[in-house]
Amino acid sequence: MQTLAQWDGGPGPWILFFPLIWAAVVVGAVTLLRRTAGRGRRGPWGPAAVTRPAGDSPLAVLGRRFASGEIDEDEYWRRLSVLDEQFGRRSGAA
Repeated sequence: MQTLAQWDGGPGPWILFFPLIWAAVVVGAVTLLRRTAGRGRRGPWGPAAVTRPAGDSPLAVLGRRFASGEIDEDEYWRRLSVLDEQFGRRSGAA
């Protein structure tokens, strides 16, 4: 009986596919492990840059604290002037 590995009494061309299949399995496993295990590191597979939501801007936080009564009006204006010095003119300010 003739098998895939036997071609006229010797190893046939099919024997060459087995190392290629194993190489593909190893490359796939390494790629999968690098993409999943390397999530905590920086690099091409690391997490995306964390961006701050628009509602967490310094001015928005200051406005929420003033609106909730955590700080009074004088504290609000004092901190707002400091933010203006650090970040420049606020959008919409005349």
